[in-house]
Amino acid sequence: MTATGALVGIGVGPGDPDLITVKGLRALRAAPVLAYPAPETGESLARAIVAPHLDGTAKTEIPIRMPMVAARFPAREVYDRAARTIGGHLDAGRDVACLCEGDPFFYGSFSFLFERMVERYPVRVIPGVSSLTACAAAAGAPLATRNDVLAVVPATLDEAALRTRLGAADAVAIIKVGRHLAKVRGVLDSLGLLAGARYVERATMERERRLPLAEVDGAKAPYFSMVLVHRRGFAWN
Repeated sequence: MTATGALVGIGVGPGDPDLITVKGLRALRAAPVLAYPAPETGESLARAIVAPHLDGTAKTEIPIRMPMVAARFPAREVYDRAARTIGGHLDAGRDVACLCEGDPFFYGSFSFLFERMVERYPVRVIPGVSSLTACAAAAGAPLATRNDVLAVVPATLDEAALRTRLGAADAVAIIKVGRHLAKVRGVLDSLGLLAGARYVERATMERERRLPLAEVDGAKAPYFSMVLVHRRGFAWN
């Protein structure tokens, strides 16, 4: 069998370039081909995170441009096309490093590429600092301790499902807040959890913002935002 290159999914962390792992940095610098998710127009955040570490090394780059609209995500044709392009490099014996914001297997876009490649090519995954742990660090609030049950709940759930999930766990991280901010705030208020809810926006980035959820104005939040709640107020209580 002819040797092929390997696909390496690298978690580049939540935004701060210093939070990429040493292992991820080595793989990034070693690969001659670099793939990364990108919006249909404009720059890729994943690419921007690692830019300070590229030190001028010439690489073939594959921006995987996709619609950032929930109704069209994941865009199967985009990942099909990316898989073919990346496969061409792997067939030629070139390793490909594919960047993923946060961690590749924690709601990461790399999952959709992994699905298409793992049965045909060598694929390695290098974990990254996730938005979950980054937000907890920014908020200064441990996610869970001892026997706590931690739930990760998408704010995109309908109100009834959201209330059920929030009511069943000791600690909750609410992700994908966006335009669902008002709904999340209302459900937490109805459960008596609003006062202790912590809001974190753009964790580890230059415009990081953290404050009690009750003090957040407006009906929607940026894409990079999360709400953390613990039934005891703080996990150490």
